[in-house]
Amino acid sequence: MSWIFGRKKTPQEMLRQSQRALNKAMRDIDRERQSMENQEKKIIIDIKKMAKQGQMDAVKILARDLVRTRRYVKKFILMRANIQAVSLKIQTLKSNDAMASAMKGVTKAMATMNKQMKLPQIQQIMQEFEKQSEIMDMKEEMMNDVIDDALGEDDDEEESEAIVTQVLDELGLQMADQLSDLSAPSSKVGAVTKQQPSAVAAGVSDADADLEARLENLRRQ
Repeated sequence: MSWIFGRKKTPQEMLRQSQRALNKAMRDIDRERQSMENQEKKIIIDIKKMAKQGQMDAVKILARDLVRTRRYVKKFILMRANIQAVSLKIQTLKSNDAMASAMKGVTKAMATMNKQMKLPQIQQIMQEFEKQSEIMDMKEEMMNDVIDDALGEDDDEEESEAIVTQVLDELGLQMADQLSDLSAPSSKVGAVTKQQPSAVAAGVSDADADLEARLENLRRQ
């Protein structure tokens, strides 16, 4: 009846409609099967009742009805199983359709992205990026040189040399004091007079070694 209103149903709508019809059929079959099972119980009660009364002809008739009822119940069970299988197939179709729709959307999005991503332009952008990065590095190096020149590192070297000279001068004065102490007369004039050249030489050598060690420390600093 959908063609009367001028609109054709989509496959998704047809699947949903078929799914609803199958679910309704299964509910109807369940109701009929439940009714048959209740009828089966009633027939069994009647068979027992007639058997107690000795009415064997009625018992035979009721027994045939019981067999037919059980067959109908079995048929309803098989019918419901078949309908449920069809319903599951329709559900699978709906799932596949939903998956296909999703994949269609993803494919369309990927195609759009591929159209927007132009490799030559990206390559040109990367080359320009590398060029600008190299220019920036060169400018940074030049700026560092300018800053070093502005801070006056030569003056710092001169000041450092002046400090080293001052320290060496102070060390020279200390050596002169040590030499003068070594040349002073002691209480034992006779013994010291014979050993004085060697003591002075030892003192000078120790002072030289101390001076060399201090100079080495200053060079390392």
